[in-house]
Amino acid sequence: MSESIRNLEPQSLWNHFADLNAVPRPSKKEERVIAFMEDFGKKHGFETVVDKVGNVIMKKPATPGMEDRKTIVLQSHLDMVHQKNAATSFDFDTEGIKMYIDGDWVRADGTTLGADNGIGVATIMAILTSNDIPHPPLEALFTIDEETGMTGAMGLEGGYLDASIMLNLDTEDDDELTIGCAGGIDVTATGSYEEATAAAGQQFFRVSIKGLTGGHSGMDIHKGRGNANKLMNRLLSDATTSHMISVATIDGGGLRNAIPRESFAIIGVDSAQVDGFKAWLKSFEADLQAEHHTTDPNLVVTLEGADTPTKVMNPAFQADLIRAIYGCPVGIYRMSPEIDGLVQTSNNLARVLVENGAYTIMCLTRSSIDSEKMDEANAIRSVFELIGAKVEFSGSYPGWTPRPDADIVSVRRELYTNKFNETPHVMACHAGLECGILGTNYPEMEMISFGPNIRGAHSPDECVQISSVQKFWWLLLDTLLEIPKA
Repeated sequence: MSESIRNLEPQSLWNHFADLNAVPRPSKKEERVIAFMEDFGKKHGFETVVDKVGNVIMKKPATPGMEDRKTIVLQSHLDMVHQKNAATSFDFDTEGIKMYIDGDWVRADGTTLGADNGIGVATIMAILTSNDIPHPPLEALFTIDEETGMTGAMGLEGGYLDASIMLNLDTEDDDELTIGCAGGIDVTATGSYEEATAAAGQQFFRVSIKGLTGGHSGMDIHKGRGNANKLMNRLLSDATTSHMISVATIDGGGLRNAIPRESFAIIGVDSAQVDGFKAWLKSFEADLQAEHHTTDPNLVVTLEGADTPTKVMNPAFQADLIRAIYGCPVGIYRMSPEIDGLVQTSNNLARVLVENGAYTIMCLTRSSIDSEKMDEANAIRSVFELIGAKVEFSGSYPGWTPRPDADIVSVRRELYTNKFNETPHVMACHAGLECGILGTNYPEMEMISFGPNIRGAHSPDECVQISSVQKFWWLLLDTLLEIPKA
């Protein structure tokens, strides 16, 4: 399937994307893609450095006639989010992404595609290897671990880059020019609980909530999509009230930066109430489908028999945990009062795992305002500390403060307007881009971010628009021509 991708235009970009997607590159396990990029740089004779955390930096001189322009750095991240549908058999640690063309879109077969941020990486590779594209002095920065902590950007020290302008190629709408982004912090609640013996006379089931749309926990958080962890908790709460169920395990969600699409629980129901419970569950499913038919049209709630577990949660803790998850905020916390339509602060209840006397709750809290980010994180901590959880903050990173008057913003805006006879949307986004972090060591560097149309990022529905990649490519080439003199 992936071979047909190589015939798309621009062929150099798509060929590099296909090569990149053949290399497993999950966050925190980037050793193979780092080696792949280092080999690429050395093979083509670029000055290539791998820093102490694993970022790869390459440098290429200006083409003739462009030597007097400002040095720019093209930047993208090497890692990708690994998500797959439950029915898909795929090993992200050993297999390359299986891609196919669907009309004007490139998709993957049941997994994330890696267009975020593989299209950006492949674009830079294509610029570096070109012999006929005019460009100023170039630096290429390929960071690691953007998706699960931004440790690559955080670990990049000053002194590696000489550029005064950064073009970050990691946004997902081709009519947008991003000049600011949210910061974030990981909130993790853990603890233990006493288990109880499963009561005699109970029948056990595996209840599932699945088929939700999911998506990027920053860029899609304002779309009102269902959060499987929150919906499962609602199911368990209502079922406890109506049928006095016992809960043995809960396993929902996955990565912090993905809105959870699925959640599963093993529950016990008194044998005499099973028929009533099944009828109630059908009604509950109908309620959820009515509430979410626009955002999550494929939502289903299923029930299947399960083996009787040895232990379940004791009733008191079960009630406390359900109340705590109920109290955990999900979605938009506050909209920006200054930038129309921008989510300022939000939280994603990303992971709930309860089994064998231990529980873990994982959230990603985002905000354009650092103090408000910490305010919501503290609110979440307070909720879970009330049930005795140990709550830790980690992976905090700053936002990127917009500089709308920067020269590169004017250059890029005018190029877009002249080419398409419309003004691009100059905006800040609610995703976590690396620009804010990188700017701590390069505070004078002007930065913008742009990219092609990517939909469904961080989910198996991820796809990238072929015509939009072409639009993005030609805009980038035009931008390189218009870089001002040093």
